[in-house]
Amino acid sequence: MNMRAKAGLAGGVLLALACATSAEPVVYPAKGQSAAQQQRDDGECYGWARGNTGIDPAAVAAQPAPASGPAVGGGERVRGAARGALGGAAIGAIAGNTGKGAAIGAVSGTMVGGHRARQSQTAQQQGAQQAKQDQINTFYRAYGACMEGRGYTVK
Repeated sequence: MNMRAKAGLAGGVLLALACATSAEPVVYPAKGQSAAQQQRDDGECYGWARGNTGIDPAAVAAQPAPASGPAVGGGERVRGAARGALGGAAIGAIAGNTGKGAAIGAVSGTMVGGHRARQSQTAQQQGAQQAKQDQINTFYRAYGACMEGRGYTVK
C-alpha cells in the first residue's frame, strides 16, 4: 500500500472517529508538514495527551451506558404511595370513607412516584453521558495543544 493510500485510510478512520465523537479536533498541517510527519506527530501527541491527562478516549467511549431498565431505584414509588395514602385518607375522612380515600391516594401516589423515579433515572443517564463527553473533551484539549505546539492548525 502506498503512502497516499495509507494517508487516505488514516483520514477515513479519523473521519469515522470524528463522527462518533463530535469533540475531536480537526488538524491541518500549517507549516507544510508531510503526511508521514503528521502521522508521527499525531501518534506522539495522542500518547502525550493520554499520559498527561490519564484519559484514553477510546476506552471512555467504549464504557457501557448506564442501565436503562425499569426505574425502580431510590424508593420514589413507596414514598409516593405513602404520601398519597395519607392525603387520600384525609380527603376520604372528610367524604366519609377513609379506607377508600387512602387506597385511591396510594395508587395515585405510586404513579407520581414512578414518574419521579423515571425522571431521576433520566437525569442520571444524562449526567453519565455528560461526564464521558467532558473526559473526551479534556483529552482533546491536551491533544490539540500538543499539535499546535508542533506547528499545526487545530480547530
